[in-house]
This record gives sequence, C-alpha cells and structure tokens, in this order.
Amino acid sequence: MPLNYPLHIDPFAIIILLGVVQGYFLAVFFLFTPKGNKVAHRYLGFFLLALSTCTVEVLLSYTNYMFKILAWVDFAEPLNFVLAPLTYLYLRTFISERFSWKQLWHFGPFVFYLICMCIYIYPLPDTFKYNSYLDAYHPELPFIKNEILSWGWFCKIRDYVNDLMFAQMVVYVIVGFIELKKHFNKLDITFFSKENTSLSWCRTQWLSFASIVLLFLIIKRTFPSDLGDHILSAHITFIIYVISFSVIRQSDFFKLGEEAKPIKKYENSTLTEEIQDQTLERLKWLMQSEKPYLKEDFSLPSLAKKLGVSSHHLSQILNESLGQSFFDYAAQWRIAEAQRLLTSSESNFIKIEEIAEMVGYNSKSAFNTAFKKIVGQTPSQYRKEEKG
Repeated sequence: MPLNYPLHIDPFAIIILLGVVQGYFLAVFFLFTPKGNKVAHRYLGFFLLALSTCTVEVLLSYTNYMFKILAWVDFAEPLNFVLAPLTYLYLRTFISERFSWKQLWHFGPFVFYLICMCIYIYPLPDTFKYNSYLDAYHPELPFIKNEILSWGWFCKIRDYVNDLMFAQMVVYVIVGFIELKKHFNKLDITFFSKENTSLSWCRTQWLSFASIVLLFLIIKRTFPSDLGDHILSAHITFIIYVISFSVIRQSDFFKLGEEAKPIKKYENSTLTEEIQDQTLERLKWLMQSEKPYLKEDFSLPSLAKKLGVSSHHLSQILNESLGQSFFDYAAQWRIAEAQRLLTSSESNFIKIEEIAEMVGYNSKSAFNTAFKKIVGQTPSQYRKEEKG
C-alpha cells in the first residue's frame, strides 16, 4: 500500500487552498455577524462551511495527501446534500426574513445519507478506503485484492450518488428561480433589473450556485470518477472570492468621508422644479385618497405609473424633496396606518400579525423592524402604552 505516494502540488492546489481558507473565514463572518438578517446569514454561513469542507476533501485527494489519512476518505460526502437546500433557504429567508422549523425537512436527505455513511462506510477498514480512493483519483494504480465484498445495500445508492446530487441541485435551482421571479414580479421589475439591491444580491447568489451545478454536470460527464473535481473546486474558489469582494464593497468603511462630498446623483436629470412640485402634490393626494401602499405588491414602478412619471424621476423626487428612499417613504405611510389601527377601538381584537398584513407587510418580523425604526417601540408596546 503506497502510503508515501508523492504529494502533487501545482497551481490548482494553491488556488483550492486559498479558496478553502477564505471560505472558512467568510463562513465564520456570516455565522457570527450581529448585524442584518441573522437567519439568512446563518444559512449562508453554514453553506460556506459545508462548501469549504467538501473542498478540503478534494484538496486532500488531489494533492495525494489522502494516502496519509485513509480514514478520511469520503468524509465530506454527505455534506454535498446540504448545499442546495442551504442555498435555497438562504434566498428565501433573505427576502422574507422568516424562519420556520418546517424548513428543516429540507435536510432530510443529508441526515439519511449521513446515518448510512456512519453505519456502512465510515467503520470500514483502510483497505476498503484505499481502494475507494484509487477508484476515484488513481485508477491507474493496482487495487488491493481480497477486499470486503459484502458491505451493505448502501453501495447501490452510492453508485448513483453523483446523479442523486445533481438531481437534487437542479430541483433547488428551479425552485429558487421561481421564488426569486415571484418577488421580482411583485415589484413589477424584470428578473435582471438592478433596481432592488436585495433582490439583485439574491439573483447573483442564485446564478453562482447555478453555475456550480452546470459545471458539475459538465465535469462529471467529461472526466471519469472524480478526476475533474479540482476544476470545480477552482471555480468554487472564484465564487467565494466574488462573495468576499461583494461584502467588502458594501462595507460601511468605504462610506467614511462621503458626507463631506457633494452628492451629484441626479446631475444629468431632466426633471424640472415645476414637474417636481406638481408630482409631489399628486403623490400626496394619491397616498391619502387611494392608499396604494396598503397593497402587498406596492412598488416604485406601479406608483410612478399612476403618477405619470418615470421610476427614475419619482426616485429623484423622493430623495431630493423628502430625503427618503421609496422603501422608507412607503414604510412611513404603512406604519402611520398601522398606528391608527393599533389604537382604534374597532380593531381591538385584531392581532398584530393581521395588522401587518393589512398595511402591506407579509412578514411580522419586517413589520416589527420597520415599526420600531420609525416609532421607537414595537407594535405591541405601542398598543399597550396608547391604550393604557
């Protein structure tokens, strides 16, 4: 058994190692960051943790270091079944900010596969794992004869593990696209629009995972066994660094000193003061009379269409005249209506969740966050204090 097989170090090995280190660093960052949507950040953190661990196995196998630690052969295999669910749940919770214990059923295949590996594969002797490693990465080397032949029905499932993983990933890519498209449609914007920053970020993460799935298919159809995994791992490294740079670009650090610079966001705008004043008057009348903000699908494009102006001009009017973004402006009207409902005797028996839906919020947590930001209290505190 050539346990001292020479190490294989090349540019691919260095790239993969850099991806592993950065992946773990980024995973820790998202798992323990106290800011933002914590539920979504946890999902992304666990995704990066699992992805980096799977990449560690590829690195050990590609460099031949696995010969020195045969007990670790296929140690990360079950984690392949959490990547797709974690990606989907990250997108879903990032948008809705809602967590449900029912989401955990998505990890059923992973738990099943892990249990089977613990029963049938992990306890097997190094001779079996040696042959398993050769079959995947060194089919040119001689196998050990007289290996254990009867090692459980689970081998039949493992023969199709790549097909099972690919099928699962494709399903979640499709479901993730449907989820994203639904939210883009709610805002009446196209799928590749950059108008909504949150949805644009989610779209980028979806495209990144979809690219992994596509490359996974190409590599498994091109290379025998796992001989092309180093290419997939190099691609994963690229994605990890893209995520890192995206996080850095959105860091508040780069906003330091910007308050001292004149803002020229609408320097080339054709909007006149007269049109701006007229639009503001129509906007106020529309919000008071029709209350479009109470609808769940209330959006900047739909409001601009009612006012007969472009979305860009309406955004400029809100920014320059009121000092608000569209989302802050909508939240102001919605929370004002929520305050009225919370203190009205006619709505004494209406739950806060129902009031949140009545004023256009499909998430109680999003409603609570917006309410506390504007009023300084949670809805329940406000209702209790106002009604004495």
